[in-house]
Amino acid sequence: MFSKTNLISTLVIAVWAYLGGYLLWDVIGGFLFEGHGGSATGVWKETPDYLHVVIASVFLAFAFSTIYSKLSGSAGISHGATYGLWVGILIGLGERWYDLAFSNFTDLTGAFINLGLNLVFYVIAGVLVGLVYEKLSKNVSNTH
Repeated sequence: MFSKTNLISTLVIAVWAYLGGYLLWDVIGGFLFEGHGGSATGVWKETPDYLHVVIASVFLAFAFSTIYSKLSGSAGISHGATYGLWVGILIGLGERWYDLAFSNFTDLTGAFINLGLNLVFYVIAGVLVGLVYEKLSKNVSNTH
């Protein structure tokens, strides 16, 4: 769980979670959500608490990387992308659909926008975790 590979993967995914989250949900998603939820509904804070964004990014990255290490039979881009796709479906269709059902956070269009952003976010995260595990597992097997 606290292996070198998992910790490096956690760092890489945490950076992606922080920067990719900003890119996808603020830069790209900002105008997509207009009229469909998110900041247009007044739900978002004007200025995020960046300390908590960093903490959340690290926890997300550690869990994502650790689960990948436990469930993936092998490492690589395709395995990582598949893993990310399923996590994106889990979060995008599962968790985010609750936003639609239980809150005024979003409408149906906003839920689908969130699904798309979650799929992109987690597939990229999966590709990154797959690459880290692939590269570092090759380095470990070449040193023995």
